[in-house]
Formats: sequence, C-alpha cells, structure tokens
Amino acid sequence: MMNYRKIALFSCLLAALVVTLGAYTRLSNSGLGCPDWPGCYGFISVPTHATDVLLAESLFPDSQLEPKKAWIEMVHRYFAGCLGLLIAFLCIIAVRNKKQSVLPVRLVVLLAVLIVFQGALGMWTVTLNLQPFVVMGHLLGGFSILALLSLMYFRVTNSQERLEDRVSHYFNLALGVLVILSIQIALGGWVAANYAAPHCTGLPVCNNIELFSLESLFHLPLGKENYEYGVLPFDTRLSIHFIHRLWALVTALAIFAMAWKLYRVAVSKTFKGAVLWVVTLLLIQLTVGSAIVHLQFPLLLTLFHNFMAAMLLVSMVRLCFLIKYRCQEAL
Repeated sequence: MMNYRKIALFSCLLAALVVTLGAYTRLSNSGLGCPDWPGCYGFISVPTHATDVLLAESLFPDSQLEPKKAWIEMVHRYFAGCLGLLIAFLCIIAVRNKKQSVLPVRLVVLLAVLIVFQGALGMWTVTLNLQPFVVMGHLLGGFSILALLSLMYFRVTNSQERLEDRVSHYFNLALGVLVILSIQIALGGWVAANYAAPHCTGLPVCNNIELFSLESLFHLPLGKENYEYGVLPFDTRLSIHFIHRLWALVTALAIFAMAWKLYRVAVSKTFKGAVLWVVTLLLIQLTVGSAIVHLQFPLLLTLFHNFMAAMLLVSMVRLCFLIKYRCQEAL
C-alpha cells in the first residue's frame, strides 16, 4: 500500500510536469514541430543526421523541420507516454487488489479511459493542424487527469480519521466554485487555442474595448486547413480574451466568498489551512495574470500562469475532498 501511495504521488508530479510541458509546447508555437504522430517525421525521435533530415523533408515536403520546436514537441510526448504507462500500471494494481476498499478502483479505471482519449486528442491536435476545439479539449484533458490523479492520491494517503468541523454541509458550495474555476480554465484554453492573448492589451480592460462584441464570439474557427497562429478576426480574439478576464473576476469573487464563509465556520487547522492555500494561490494567479498583460505576454511568465492554474485546481479538489470525505459536524 505504501508503494501505491508513492507511485500515486509520482503520477501527480508527472502529470503536473506534462501539463506544464504541454503549455510550453503551445506557447512556444511548437505544436506542429512534428507533423505526424506519434513519431516525428517518420522517426521515433527528431531526425538529426543529414540523411535522415533529407528523408524527412522528402516525406513531408509541406513542413519545414525546425529541430528546436520538434524536440519540444517530442519531449512532451515522451513524458505524456510515461504518464500513460504509469496510469495503466496503477489501474492494473487497483483492479487486481479491488477487494481492498482503500484503493479507488473506479477512479483509476476512469483515469485509464481518460488517458487513452487524451492520447487520441494529442494525435488529432497534430493531424487536424491545431484545430482550436481539439487543442482546448487536449488542454482540459490534461487538467482533468491531473485533478483525478490528485483526488486518487488524497484518497489513498489521507488519514481515515474524521475531522471535527462545521463545514460538512458546504460540499455543494465548494463543488460549485470548482465548476466556476473549471470554466475559467476552459476559457483560458480557448484563448490559447485561438492565439488571442496579445489581442487584448491594457488593464483593466482592453485598449480597443470598443471592438468587443458578444456576437463575434460565435465566429467559430472552422473549415481551415491549418489553424497555427489563429484564424479568427481581431475583434473575435479580443472578445474571447476579454470574456476570460470577466470570468476571472467572477471566479475570484466566488472563491473569496466561499473562503470567507468556510474559514469563519471551520474548526480544524487542517481545513483552515486548505482554505488559506486556495486563497493564496488565487492571489498569486491574479497578480501573475496582471503582470503578463503589463509586460506584454512574456513566455515564461505565461507558462507560470498555466502552472498556477493547475495548482489552484488541485487545491480546490483537495478542499472538496476534505469536506466530502474527512469532515463531520463538530459537536
């Protein structure tokens, strides 16, 4: 059982790394660094020898081999493949020991199914030339896998001792806030998939806010052969980004309101600490988001913004877990 916990923890860390590498691949415009899948120009690695490069160019005459972008894409695939094998291993162990109630068999099986679908989305991301709906789905799949792996780790690691607390009736509140946060992450993915970030400069609203239009949001990226660098008009991308900012405000207010309510009624230090973690990560995320716009979207800071979104999601999953599985009404 101890080994299972260690593997579950390692899986969570690896999933966080894969999500971050996926964000870096997207932000560095390396999503089509390899025009095929799962290999790269017909090879299991990036072709480097002169003869291999010539063969690659003959096999894919419409693509230009850029070694740096190709390696970024392949490193992401290698780590994602390792994560898939690790989840398959966890699933086999859980199913073989399903009589041990402490092992969340259904959760691990769901993860195994999700990782297969995530692999398919990774393939379609390349074969459909970064179609935004597929790219956003791939991003959400990565976040979902991280969230479920974190929940699995909490399930097999946390003490079965119940916490005496007054928050046991607030699970629906926390779950609702988690849904709001998930929508915000999806909107962020839609911004990234459509390369809409640089189209809304200025704080707190876009410099060209007069171009914002709800109607333009229904201008969908469809019917193109290649979606790299985006295909939507300027006003649509500005509107997409601004909606992301507006929902960020909704998300922040929802989290602050929830945290205020829960912290006031909480008794245990464990739960109070979990609430403070959520608030702290939110404040960092808001600061980073503002700095990104002010500094004109630097890559590393934007990458950190993606990572903090993942950590905020995990912290909310932990908060929901504590309410659902660890808390009972204090006497």
